[in-house]
Amino acid sequence: MQTLGFAMCGSFCTMGNAMEQLAELRKKYFVLPIMSRNVYETDTRFGKAADFIKKAQELTGQKVLHSIVEAEPIGPKHLVDAMVVCPCTGNTLSKMALGITDTPVTMAVKSTLRVGLPVIICLASNDAIAASGQNAARLMNTKNVYFVPLHQDDPIKKPFSLVADFTLLGETVELALAGEQLQPIYR
Repeated sequence: MQTLGFAMCGSFCTMGNAMEQLAELRKKYFVLPIMSRNVYETDTRFGKAADFIKKAQELTGQKVLHSIVEAEPIGPKHLVDAMVVCPCTGNTLSKMALGITDTPVTMAVKSTLRVGLPVIICLASNDAIAASGQNAARLMNTKNVYFVPLHQDDPIKKPFSLVADFTLLGETVELALAGEQLQPIYR
């Protein structure tokens, strides 16, 4: 059975969707959970950090990695066959595009890419068609980076927002493991 890293960032309003997809992926893969410091430490109106940690650990049977030191060996030790970032914020997307590795999630991604393994981005960003747009485009042109297909979630109230179709994560992972991008990317 293949192993996926499952790195979660602070798009708190989509954490419920992310947990549903984590449960689905766990049916087919071993999963190593990773959380950004914000997800690991922050309670919001969308849920408590302790509840997200508990759920991820129950679903995977693994301790949540939540530090840069814990995430660094993922690639060199070949702890995963691919890394999923779900949800991926515009902030994390931009850091990945620019090679900034100052969080557990960005380190997990860097560590995975540096050994040539796929990274699957399940984006949820209010500025994906604005400030983060150039960084999304940069990553779409980066070897071994794959995107879960995206759509505007509310074009009237949030005209610059893009959200991945979380239900397509499993299919995107399967194709990424074979070196292919699920098409079309924009739906």
